[in-house]
Amino acid sequence: MHYTKFFTVLGLSLAVGFLGCSTDKKVEAPKQERVEKNLVPPKAELKGPNFAVELTDLKAVMIIDTASKEITETPNLRGRIKITNKSKDVLDIQGITLEYLDGAGKPIAFTAEEKIATVYPFWKAIKPEEITEGSLDVTIPRMAIKGKALAKIEINLVYVPSPLKRETMTLSEKIE
Repeated sequence: MHYTKFFTVLGLSLAVGFLGCSTDKKVEAPKQERVEKNLVPPKAELKGPNFAVELTDLKAVMIIDTASKEITETPNLRGRIKITNKSKDVLDIQGITLEYLDGAGKPIAFTAEEKIATVYPFWKAIKPEEITEGSLDVTIPRMAIKGKALAKIEINLVYVPSPLKRETMTLSEKIE
């Protein structure tokens, strides 16, 4: 009788174990996906009186809702930036601002709910003919990508022109 109860409990346990645990699990597809689009051309060179700027590997990175195909977050513009000092003075770069223009040369505005980060802080003093490089990661308006309205990017280098000369003075002091 003991064995009968034991085998009955064992049989019920195995039946519940096999039938109760199903291996069919529904996996939901991701609701958002990250999409990268290359800018054409992906490389740009600009020369001014004091600087030469080269932008490379330019791409727009955005998060898109897979169901509606709408951009859900403020897109980013990413790439590499290389700045060369063409002046005869040391130039102290404070930042770089970007403005996005349409085919008519008018600025493409950000909407009220978008995050705005068009200033890229650089803060570096560059000697004459010195080259500095870094990565670029700023926001770009949805309308520049969505409506394919982007025709130009205006780059403003904010810098302090200064020779950054130093003067050293020596005081004759001693401790007694």
